[in-house]
Amino acid sequence: MATHAVFNQPPPFAAYDLLASDPPLAGSLERWGGGEAPDVVDLARIAAGPAAFGWAEQADRCPPLLRAHDRVGNRIDEVEYHPAYHQLMTVAVGHGLTAEPWTLPPDSGAHLRRAAGFYLWSQVENGHLCPVSMTYAAGPALRHTPEVAATWVPKLASRTYDPALAPIAGKPGAIAGMGMTEKQGGSDVRANTTTAAPDPTGPLGPGSHVLRGHKWFCSAPMSDAFLVLAQAPGGLSCFLLPRVLPDGTRNGLAIQRLKDKLGNRSNASSEVEFDGTWAVLVGEEGRGIRTIIDMVAATRLDCILGSAATMRQALLRAVHHTSHRAAFGARLIDQPLMRNVLADLALESEAATVLAMRLAHAIDAGEGDLARLGVAIGKFWVCKRTAPMVAEALECLGGLGYVEENGLARLYREAPLNSIWEGSGNVNALDVVRAITREPASVAALVKECTLARGVDARLDAAIDAIEPLATSAYAADGPLLARSLVERLAVTLQAALMVRHTPPAVAEAFLGSRLGGDHGASFGTLTPAIVSAAAATLIERSTPQAASPA
Repeated sequence: MATHAVFNQPPPFAAYDLLASDPPLAGSLERWGGGEAPDVVDLARIAAGPAAFGWAEQADRCPPLLRAHDRVGNRIDEVEYHPAYHQLMTVAVGHGLTAEPWTLPPDSGAHLRRAAGFYLWSQVENGHLCPVSMTYAAGPALRHTPEVAATWVPKLASRTYDPALAPIAGKPGAIAGMGMTEKQGGSDVRANTTTAAPDPTGPLGPGSHVLRGHKWFCSAPMSDAFLVLAQAPGGLSCFLLPRVLPDGTRNGLAIQRLKDKLGNRSNASSEVEFDGTWAVLVGEEGRGIRTIIDMVAATRLDCILGSAATMRQALLRAVHHTSHRAAFGARLIDQPLMRNVLADLALESEAATVLAMRLAHAIDAGEGDLARLGVAIGKFWVCKRTAPMVAEALECLGGLGYVEENGLARLYREAPLNSIWEGSGNVNALDVVRAITREPASVAALVKECTLARGVDARLDAAIDAIEPLATSAYAADGPLLARSLVERLAVTLQAALMVRHTPPAVAEAFLGSRLGGDHGASFGTLTPAIVSAAAATLIERSTPQAASPA
């Protein structure tokens, strides 16, 4: 424009190596994954390219469309996605982010490497990773019925993305969805009214059932199969519902509408009706929750990973902007109060990343008790912290952060989702209370993990000593009332123990002082001068985007 020159504006946020820019992630891979992760390295390379940014933008701005009928009026119930969505899915599936880890040896580190890839690719675009997560999580649930698993798990573990609606026998790969909640019950799935009538002569073999009812939320309705809950004669049970029957006919799944959501726009979330819909029993009749809980646990881990990824991406964008923008005589990143904010955000991000990766490693290591309690704790805390953390990062960009084309607005719209999906805050907090009271071995596993950091700091030692008394309080009459405060304290103690063991001393000390020592206010950017002086440089350096190597 003739009226002014454009200067003092940051360059576009692009071509950054997300792995090289993330010491907490790289350290976790080295520590627990053997350091050798070609898929993760390749995902970081693709994420740094302009194509990935374009796919993310297009998939978000061009949400899926419901095509209920064809041009002559036949009911087809299909969802049409933008090609960019399929590109994102192709990369995710092609790098083993679906069910592949369940097919590999337990000591292979596959879950940790897959978690690192999921975390990296989540920073590109979150919505398409909902079906990726459900496909991963279907693996352990299907193993309750080996003959069903034998047919489906290899296809769910495939690295070939095939979106066509076709019988599973002829497909090189498959995607899975899930349908649990109904209008009248939400998280209270025992209130479900969908019925399942057994019919051993049905097209799915002896376990065939006919379903009738609805699901209030069914994400990714073009998936090849769905794990759903329905009331069988013996009680609430889990079923696998294929989209296409073995003879090639469409199963009776009617998509009533797609949800118009705050964020996660690339992902088609739908309301569906079942009427004469075929499904096959998975697990024991009447034990549907017990069967599908394995799927829920895995998707909750992905909620933690996705939230930690959203935090990291928001932090990188804030550091990028403030590194290239000057105000009041200095770069923003050199202004004392901005350094306080950025250092505080970096602390939150590091703690979330290290916790998420440690929980993924627990799956590889067969630490079932630690994973059981740790995932429930992390799902509540990390997902709950994401929205305020992203809001603060957005504010670092000022008005530019509120504009869609700069990326932070999309992250902000995405930030609350993982705190809601797979059980909102109260549900997860009460699940922690339930785990403590019913599975005391999980508390012992948590104490054991935290005790590995004992002896470094008196504040942490005191917090570790408080774990078992806190757990005992869960048995009290007001245990449910105080569930959130219980989970917060357990979460911060676990994060502090991991930070002491796995981050630089200055970073660990900053976390202990601010999160356990009380040297922190009610908002981000309230670290004490001593903490900022000792740790801000290290934290910001560990959060500075690193340029990608030339292809």
